[in-house]
Amino acid sequence: MSEHPTLKLIRDGAFFLIAGPCVVESKMLCEEIAGQVKSWCEQLGLPYIFKASYRKANRSSLHSFQGIGDHLALEVLSDIRSDFHLPVTSDIHTEEEAEVAGPHLDVLQIPAFLCRQTTLLQAAGRTGKIVNIKKGQFMSAQAMQFALEKSQDAGAAATWLTERGNSFGYQDLVVDYRNIPWLQQLGATTILDCTHSLQQPNQPKGVTGGYPELIPVIAQAGVAAGANGLFIETHPKPSQALSDGANMLPLSQLYPLLEKLIRIREALQ
Repeated sequence: MSEHPTLKLIRDGAFFLIAGPCVVESKMLCEEIAGQVKSWCEQLGLPYIFKASYRKANRSSLHSFQGIGDHLALEVLSDIRSDFHLPVTSDIHTEEEAEVAGPHLDVLQIPAFLCRQTTLLQAAGRTGKIVNIKKGQFMSAQAMQFALEKSQDAGAAATWLTERGNSFGYQDLVVDYRNIPWLQQLGATTILDCTHSLQQPNQPKGVTGGYPELIPVIAQAGVAAGANGLFIETHPKPSQALSDGANMLPLSQLYPLLEKLIRIREALQ
């Protein structure tokens, strides 16, 4: 398969956006978000990758929504990919998922809690796709060298690294912006996850909390620190989202934020 033009722009150094809902809730929702964000990114000249998890394996509670079914969700991602001519990404959690989901995706995302899993990283690399590894909440930037090597040595087209905050006590995260240049020093395209960095995990009620009002602050600081791309989960009505609603940016707020981020990026050049 030839390289998607968006991925070529990213490889050549363009600042880019990964965005979408936390999980595939329905085809209609994914189409609404993909179409709107693609239109905005085209206006702004911003390369865009659509993101939605086809399965949510890491949930606080047994009763939390996990997905509409793997087959249906992967079909939705394939349709977004072909109908909107967008590269797509989603999480994988096991070696078997790399084989099943890989053909539907352009970028395979490795969740932070699984960033040390050797067989998973190697299976992702063997697909020949781009592998985006989220840095563990318990990991230093320098230690991610070994995660990067596992997927690269297995044949990944490229390995990206995503900063998503470090554990601060039991129920909070903080972003150390030094991690952005440190991850880049490993030779990796480096992304800042602006939404999961604001999570409040391990809440007594079994539902992760967060500070979505601070998403613009995290995003602006990340661009100023030189991140190559941003990861932002977004939803038309976060309060009605089936997963991570407490951490998502309302879709209506995304365009003005992107305008501001591009101005910050241009000021650095």
